[in-house]
Amino acid sequence: MRSSAAIAGPVSGRAWFARARSVAAVLALAVGLGGCGAINRVPTLEERAKSSWSEVQNQYQRRADLIPNLVETVKGYAQQEKDVLIGVTEARAKASSVKVDASTVSDPQKFKAFQDAQNQLSGALGRLLVTVERYPDIKSNQNFLALQSQLEGTENRIAVARRDYIGAVQEYNTEVRTIPGRWIAAWFYPEAKPMETFTATPNSERPPNVKF
Repeated sequence: MRSSAAIAGPVSGRAWFARARSVAAVLALAVGLGGCGAINRVPTLEERAKSSWSEVQNQYQRRADLIPNLVETVKGYAQQEKDVLIGVTEARAKASSVKVDASTVSDPQKFKAFQDAQNQLSGALGRLLVTVERYPDIKSNQNFLALQSQLEGTENRIAVARRDYIGAVQEYNTEVRTIPGRWIAAWFYPEAKPMETFTATPNSERPPNVKF
């Protein structure tokens, strides 16, 4: 009778050769893909999407920086609009406290919290701007006119930054979910996860109208 060790030897040998063939196949594929740049496509698209996200954050921060001066200017003419002014200030504080950096942009809950906070700020800011319609003196104030121009430009920049980010994420997500990008990500970039993107909101295809 053959010993268990004798039986185990050939089996282990066959398993070893199977693994070796698998590793060789992966390495051969890696060399082939590397030659045409495919193996670097996943991290390249990931970095592009992260860079686009940084620009989205930059433009939202630009808007947040404008709001205190805007609130103070309106307050100088319409202190009685206390609830509206407080609403904008509180919404800005909440939006500024919700952080989603490039390393956590693949987290659905954090991303949703960020988008919800920014949408709430947009709503509060919209109510403030509607309130201004009742105060002609505010609309003729030079400081307010300057803030209006900056705000309009910032809303346009936000729209462009969001559009660019959505496009970059779509390209990256497609790469890591389809073959061969899916295989490459699994083998060489296991930390690469699909990223979150903005969901559509009413009239999101154009920036808010802030003309007075």
